Amino acid sequence: MAITTARSFRRDPGLVTRMYFTMFMLGILYAIFTLVLWAFGVPLLFVGSVVGLMALFQFFLSDKLIIWSTGAKVVTREQEPELHAMIERLATRAGMPMPQVAVMKNAIPNAFATGRSPKKALVAVTTGIRERLSERELEAVIGHELSHVQNRDMLVLAIASFFVTLASFLMQMFFWSMLFGGMGGGGRREGGNAGALMVVYLVTFVVYFVGQLLVLALTRYREFDADHGGAELTGDPGSLASALLKITGSLGHIPEKDLRQAQGAAAFMFAPLAVRGDKILHLFSTHPPVEERVRRLRELEQQMRFGR
Repeated sequence: MAITTARSFRRDPGLVTRMYFTMFMLGILYAIFTLVLWAFGVPLLFVGSVVGLMALFQFFLSDKLIIWSTGAKVVTREQEPELHAMIERLATRAGMPMPQVAVMKNAIPNAFATGRSPKKALVAVTTGIRERLSERELEAVIGHELSHVQNRDMLVLAIASFFVTLASFLMQMFFWSMLFGGMGGGGRREGGNAGALMVVYLVTFVVYFVGQLLVLALTRYREFDADHGGAELTGDPGSLASALLKITGSLGHIPEKDLRQAQGAAAFMFAPLAVRGDKILHLFSTHPPVEERVRRLRELEQQMRFGR
């Protein structure tokens, strides 16, 4: 029987505070970067327009690009009635439109969601996840993915990444400019121009590096947030923790060709495609440490069991 009562995604106040603080730091970084570029006469309108068009193209076609890169196939209700029923039940409970449903033929037990809004969303699962997880665990994973959709994570991260993309574009532009004459000697004026170009290049590199770290931190916080929201939606954080452990524990047995096929959607996957043990490497990961995610879910399970 379908559940028709909408249930809102309750969010962890501590996580929300950290996410807003990270976005605030990104705003300060980008404001300083803009002032530096303006002070050195960089044509911001032209460069921003080019990068903006690139970002819009990627944002509006991201779902199609991910489906194309992974080989996932959109399936109808007639083709996958049980999967459709499960996703529809959770979407109805969350008070959101029914997303498109796709299946990816891959041994990796994983899932991902994409789409620029709840009305343009797609939830995909691999054949591997349906073979390895129980129904409750799969439902918990889908709840996590629907939480991403409901929170418009793709839109938030696209906005947060804009200046990182801009910095990357400028680094390439400055590099080629220096390579083909920008650093050449030719008098005091040309030397001054070359020095200014080097300063802007170094500032751009720092902004790119720091901005990338902040955006990655934001993606990790949003994974924690989706865990929390999905667990609230299904009322079963224990099954989500169990799914995480099953998925990461099976990665060593996945064929290399399946791992390569999933790389195009690695950042969108429910669980990372590689388990990182080094704390430094976690700074460059799109996903938080699995053990930390499991710990938080177990704590939430205890809170739900014994009252908040």
